Amino acid sequence: MSVMPTPRTPTAALDVDRIRTDFPILSREMSGRPLVYLDNAATAQKPQAVLDAVAGYYRGHNANVHRGVHTLSMEATDAYEAARRKIQSHLGAERVESIVFLRGTTEAVNFVAQTYGRSRITAGDEIVISAMEHHSNIVPWQLLCEQVGAVLKVAPIDDNGDIIVEQYEKLLGERTRLVALAHISNALGTINPLDTLVPLARRRGIPVLIDGAQAAPHTAIDVRALDCDFYTISGHKVFAPTGIGALYIRPEWLDKLPPYQGGGEMIRSVTFEKTEYAPAPARFEAGTPNIAGAIGLGAALDYINALGLDAIERYEHDLLDYGTAQLATLPQVRMIGTARRKASVLSFELQGVHPHDVGTILDQQGIAIRTGHHCAQPVMDRFGVPATCRASLAFYNTRAEIDALVAGLRKVLELFA
Repeated sequence: MSVMPTPRTPTAALDVDRIRTDFPILSREMSGRPLVYLDNAATAQKPQAVLDAVAGYYRGHNANVHRGVHTLSMEATDAYEAARRKIQSHLGAERVESIVFLRGTTEAVNFVAQTYGRSRITAGDEIVISAMEHHSNIVPWQLLCEQVGAVLKVAPIDDNGDIIVEQYEKLLGERTRLVALAHISNALGTINPLDTLVPLARRRGIPVLIDGAQAAPHTAIDVRALDCDFYTISGHKVFAPTGIGALYIRPEWLDKLPPYQGGGEMIRSVTFEKTEYAPAPARFEAGTPNIAGAIGLGAALDYINALGLDAIERYEHDLLDYGTAQLATLPQVRMIGTARRKASVLSFELQGVHPHDVGTILDQQGIAIRTGHHCAQPVMDRFGVPATCRASLAFYNTRAEIDALVAGLRKVLELFA
């Protein structure tokens, strides 16, 4: 069983060699070579502490939550609600009731579209997003617009992958009812200037949703400092199980949003004539939740907070700089996404080689990257490419793995020479 990392001071460096021993899958070999896992923006690997937390729930505490007076149910409830409090602390939320468990960012954005959106957005109203959004922050708004007759407005990005702030501001008008933006782009690595973008909306009384799926593993988050109305995270991006995530809801909205789904748990009383709903967050969590996933998410946040997000951010920034410089030694590489502020994404194309061929050949060398449109087809259209190769980094990656990636790309070029 892995020992939880010892808390470090803000200036402490990460002991990456030791950290890697906490992740069992990193000891695997692929095609007779050590696994080089560079697909963290798609899903991150899980430390032993998370695996133990999930298994420990099923082995010793498996029961439904909130519904029983027996010991197992109370133990499960305590662990589930402890995880909610950990997320509250991690996001800097004012109230624990503001944290709603959902399957992840995709469901969270759909939740906001079908609760806030359906109740407060009408024909002719406008929703503003950016051109770098993941499909999960595009399609739900398109569906809502089709349902109610609203209009989707898109803030453009420049050749570096930065939002053009002046154009974004011009889109904010009297009919704008919501702004929905990524904190960090999954396809480009761009860190959006939320300290500029959010106030421009809030000064006009426009609520703001932030897609934090890519931010949560890499940087500290304070929803009160961001002054956003909704903030989403996905567990599997932050070293937790799949199928679990959370949505922060500004307290003023908790009693104003209608239920997302109906069923057990979300009610105060039910008759055939009328149902009275429970207060938040129960009102938004119909049915049996992903209890083990929530407990695993809490354990994952414990793990990264013990390492220190400041140390993680510094280490990954250094690794990103190193990777950018090493890829630049290959003249056939064109970087896609060169924003002024970036997180741990290296998105590129290799001249004369389709990204899927690149990914396949690298896989034969034990190197896992993502190739395709990364659920961000409008980004690909903006840069005039059908797909990119994406190497995405986590704190357990190393410079040696970057070197392996570059050596693998040289092998690809040799095969296609």
